[in-house]
Amino acid sequence: MPNVSQEPGRRGRSGRGRAIPGPGRAAVLLAVAAPLCWLPQAWFAAQAIGRLADGAGAGDILENAVCFALFGLLRAALEALSGRLAFKSARRELTASRVSALAALAARSPVDTGRPSSGQAASVIAEQAEMLTPWLSRYQPARTKAMIVPFVIAAAVLPFSWIAALALLVTAPVIPLFMALVGMRARKASEQQLVRMGDINAFLIDRLRGLATIRTLGAVPETAKRLRIEAEDLKRRTMAVLKIAFLTSATLELFSALGVALTAVYIGFHLLGFIGIGTWGTKMTLAEGLFVLMIAPAFFEPLRELSSVWHDRAAGEAAQKALGALSGKGMPLPPSEGSANGSEAALLAEGLRYTHPGREAPTLQAFSLSIAPGEKIAIMAPSGSGKSTLLSLLAGLAAPQAGKLAVFGRLPAAAREAGDIAWIGQSAHVFSGSIAANVSLGRPDVDADAVAGALAVGRLSHVAESHGRAPLGEGGTGLSGGEIVRLAIARAAANRKARLILADEPTAHLDAATADLVTESLLDLAKGRTLIVVTHDAALAARMDRTVTLVAEGGT
Repeated sequence: MPNVSQEPGRRGRSGRGRAIPGPGRAAVLLAVAAPLCWLPQAWFAAQAIGRLADGAGAGDILENAVCFALFGLLRAALEALSGRLAFKSARRELTASRVSALAALAARSPVDTGRPSSGQAASVIAEQAEMLTPWLSRYQPARTKAMIVPFVIAAAVLPFSWIAALALLVTAPVIPLFMALVGMRARKASEQQLVRMGDINAFLIDRLRGLATIRTLGAVPETAKRLRIEAEDLKRRTMAVLKIAFLTSATLELFSALGVALTAVYIGFHLLGFIGIGTWGTKMTLAEGLFVLMIAPAFFEPLRELSSVWHDRAAGEAAQKALGALSGKGMPLPPSEGSANGSEAALLAEGLRYTHPGREAPTLQAFSLSIAPGEKIAIMAPSGSGKSTLLSLLAGLAAPQAGKLAVFGRLPAAAREAGDIAWIGQSAHVFSGSIAANVSLGRPDVDADAVAGALAVGRLSHVAESHGRAPLGEGGTGLSGGEIVRLAIARAAANRKARLILADEPTAHLDAATADLVTESLLDLAKGRTLIVVTHDAALAARMDRTVTLVAEGGT
């Protein structure tokens, strides 16, 4: 467990799975009203056929034909408007869910070992999240129609024949029962499929990143074999989901066909005079019988539509669960015992303790340190002594499990959010774009003058001039290792609000001349600011005001 010793430097000491609602009420009401337009359509059609059977001419049914066409147009308009409203609402909810998941991922600490892999996160947000759209736009209207429309149709059949209405109502409940039983299995299968899809995406991205190493070690055949096994497993799980979807559809078709057949047989024998019961004392006319026959299939249509979107529901709920997992809290930030009374200190740490997840021995134990504003501190220690962990605590990327920690009188996470802390890591990511764009990073408060000043601090002015507006390659193509470090320094210099600079091994793996250039850039950056550098470089440490040495006991 690390202890602390301090040495003066050469210069001396100077001063949340968000609940996802369905589509809007208007979209649902329109979706319910659209199929009900078939009732007057069927009535006008049945009346027209009945009149033709009685010897009427074409002119006698013109009014029925016009009414039939008008209700058909109304039904089409209602269905189109309902679908449009539901789709827009679903896309809004999908966008909000993605934004929430991305914000949660961005808020998670880089030292959080529970973070999902980049491949898995990309698969969930870009691909699996799209399954929310059919669920939100189709399932809720279909479920509402299945709860209302069949009963309205049964009520329309009842005045003509109670036995026909009974035949429809008896066969209908069996369908939701079987769909619920199959649906539980479908949801589990969909979740397993999405998990495997995320795993294979993460595996593929990781292997693509390390392709050069894989080829160097001659491991391409083994990697391809592993990928083939993963793909076969995903195919098997996908086919299992499709089998369940087909089973749901077959169940619905069986019972809906049975219900329509029973109604058709009864109407046929009743009109032929073989069955006299089932009506309210009088025999149905041809028009009334045709009306019942025409609306009987519509009784099962909402249930058929619900069956077709049942798999969308299972896949959508699985996608929502995956998005909720990305939006998890992860590593808690910072429940430390208070902000300490650090109004005069740039940084004040008292009795800090931190243990990495899965380890028994603390990485830091009883660590205390006080740094004055404008002071420059070097932290040195053997590997594994907790230098990087300490820097993560100071930056608010992790929370100490005990002790007090304050940066300018506030918790580190609050100071970081306010822009008081600037971080210079061991390897800065270089985006595809110009050097100036890589310095500003799209920050609205970083103008051209701020970029020019930051480039001067990082000794990159001549490099920027030579590149001009030519874009750098993503990952740093076009810059040396030392220039990438100085780019990170320039980014920190562009943050005019930063009062505390945290640097993690800025001169590691650099030759002496380049390390000296980086050191001078750091010292320019630190003018009027507080600087804490984690380093193994004795030359860099000697340029600081103080050196804090973490001594690992017991080889830890």
